[in-house]
Amino acid sequence: MQFPSPVSVQWIASFIGAELIGNVNGSATGINEIHNVMEGDLVFVDHPKYYDKCINSAASFIIINKTATVPDGKALLIVADPFEAYSKIVEHFSPFKASLKAISDSAIIGEGTVIMPNCFVGNNVRIGKNCIIHPNVSIYDNCILGDEVEIHSGTVIGSDAFYFNTKKNRDVWYKKMSSCGIVLIEDNVEIGAGCTIDRGVSAVTKIGKGTKFDNLVHIGHDTVIGKNCLIAAQVVVAGCVIIEDGVTLWGQVVVNKTLTIGANAVLLGTSGVTHSLEGNKTYWGTPAQDAVLARRELVWIKRIPQLWDKVMGK
Repeated sequence: MQFPSPVSVQWIASFIGAELIGNVNGSATGINEIHNVMEGDLVFVDHPKYYDKCINSAASFIIINKTATVPDGKALLIVADPFEAYSKIVEHFSPFKASLKAISDSAIIGEGTVIMPNCFVGNNVRIGKNCIIHPNVSIYDNCILGDEVEIHSGTVIGSDAFYFNTKKNRDVWYKKMSSCGIVLIEDNVEIGAGCTIDRGVSAVTKIGKGTKFDNLVHIGHDTVIGKNCLIAAQVVVAGCVIIEDGVTLWGQVVVNKTLTIGANAVLLGTSGVTHSLEGNKTYWGTPAQDAVLARRELVWIKRIPQLWDKVMGK
């Protein structure tokens, strides 16, 4: 999430009650998760495993719960609970705003676009030209749709990320991380009925130009899907996945989080993706592997009883 204008790091430190060391005269331009940070961003870290990664990332300002060496030009904001500090900043700059109309007054709807009955279009949504939004579609705040997008009944665009900060030493183990990102759907995309696309936690969940979804597809937060992809029914894609251009995911494929599927890859039905995959290949199985090899292995597995009988002299 980018701030409306740069914010003094001294003001932020005062706002969250942090000790400020390093570049005390800097200004933050936004707040992001570690995998999306850029220069000028705030990021938070509360686990020793990720201290070095955050401090040495592109982020300029690190909310942290220990003192550490500060790289030149950066600042640490030291607090007891970095997650609570992060949440306080997000809620200040991106507060929840109720929308009490079916189509918000702040929504921008392009020429030729049709929005059918019982749809919800939230605050600051932008929808391009010549789109068709079928009945009972919900589009949450700040989401952006390009031109000639079609969304079928019952689909939800921009619901919150399924993303929680976990601590087993408190009464509430799972505390929700506020979602301040958006969903961006490019031109000529079609989304089937009953699909759910979560917004980014702090950045963008993106569906590329010309991509087509069947019914009952779920896309997790911050996932980026390329151009001209084909995604069949009941596919589930976890958060922070990169699916490059021209990928086909057939029915009931499941993709684990933070993976990359290369351009023009094909995943056959019911495959489970547990590691990143090269493009221009066809995969099958769980864990997904080259489809030719997977079928060959299956043939040999079926022959095991015959081979066993042969070895035992039967």
